[in-house]
Amino acid sequence: MADFAVQMPQVGESVTEAIIANWLVKPGDKVRKYDPMVEVVTDKVNMEVPAPVEGVISKVITGEGATVAMGAVIAHMEIADAESSPSNGSPDAAPVSPESAGPEKERAGRIGTMVMGANVGPTGGEFRDTSLQSTAEPPEYTKNKSTETAIPSDGAKHSGVTYSPVVTRLASRHGVDLSKLSGTGRGGRVTKRDVERYLEGTESVPVNRTKEYAGTPSSSNDETLASSPVRSMIADHMSRSVREIPHAWAALEVDMSRVVDFRQSHRDLIETRTGCNLTYLPISMYLLARSLRRHRRLNASWDQGEIVLKTDINVGLAVATDVGLLVPVLKDADGLDFESTVSGCERLINAARGGRLIIDEVQGGTFTLNNTGSFGSFLGGAIINHPQAAILNTESITRRPVVVSDSDANEAIGIRPIMNLCLSFDHRILDGAEAMAFLNDLKSQFEAPDIEVG
Repeated sequence: MADFAVQMPQVGESVTEAIIANWLVKPGDKVRKYDPMVEVVTDKVNMEVPAPVEGVISKVITGEGATVAMGAVIAHMEIADAESSPSNGSPDAAPVSPESAGPEKERAGRIGTMVMGANVGPTGGEFRDTSLQSTAEPPEYTKNKSTETAIPSDGAKHSGVTYSPVVTRLASRHGVDLSKLSGTGRGGRVTKRDVERYLEGTESVPVNRTKEYAGTPSSSNDETLASSPVRSMIADHMSRSVREIPHAWAALEVDMSRVVDFRQSHRDLIETRTGCNLTYLPISMYLLARSLRRHRRLNASWDQGEIVLKTDINVGLAVATDVGLLVPVLKDADGLDFESTVSGCERLINAARGGRLIIDEVQGGTFTLNNTGSFGSFLGGAIINHPQAAILNTESITRRPVVVSDSDANEAIGIRPIMNLCLSFDHRILDGAEAMAFLNDLKSQFEAPDIEVG
């Protein structure tokens, strides 16, 4: 028998760490290759990581709730000597393309199977807070024999007070006694910034956990919900986006008369050719992708003082599901014909709502389309999907009285289907003039759609 170190698999260059959500195996369990071993949460999805080889679990290194870097060892297995080479299942083995393999090899090509996901992070972002990354192997965890629950041995809980993995790791690295810190977070919770201030010598006040939170007073009838790993990542990512990106907003009214006519006249044809119901969403996707070709700063990101103009136009599509908001990505959206756009959007929506998305389908996004109008929204300002440059809301189509004219001398009041286009954009990358040029270009496409149906 040989020892095999199970590593947290790399799921893309933009994902640098993950939270161990739930171990599906324990020491002594025998697992087959590709059997699910552990559920992990990244800033993309919550997924199951499969066993890279067949063997017996000998040791679990990282406890539930711990944050680990991609590539870190999370467990050990005892395997047959012949299984120890990379070609027999090491994480370093080259992935198999699902398109060129059968069902078994397709599982090998998928690093993990998504079991739940949310719009918890960019559909193609980068994590650059290297001060929180540790090269040391995570400490082992011990078992509470009465409950068989994994408990980290790194001191994530002290005297009944729970600290986040980031805070615990930072304090452990610098030898900080967290019980001596006063927390500035909600309910007196110690935050990362509290630890940093302590290290800078600006915080030495003893902790006072009896002081009540200064916000809205709690009632005995209030219900407190524990934050799941996914919800915590959503909170962190949204906070980071608002904190780092100077958001600006712009909106335009669009006369959707011709789009409505186009949909009505092509519904049966598109359904016959694609098997999909023609909605306004793929029409918006098709026109948006072509406008992004002409306005490259909308398809960009801010990277340490530089503007990176993305070559590929990969549009993330916000999809509401039972488990939260997922953002699958339509890759190379500007190169798809209309029928492929329709079928591509429906495929991603169905996969998201059916829990069948894979990691590749939620990575690489360069812009996000948010169809809030499907819920009746009239006007809104979305939070940008960091580190993208912008996010577009297509709002509900409502019939309203507007001024219509064929000349300045011939004006009248008419009823038209009107939709608001709402854009949130990064003011470091774009100014108002550039944002409005993009919206006006998009407006002209909606009001005179040039959509070729083969």
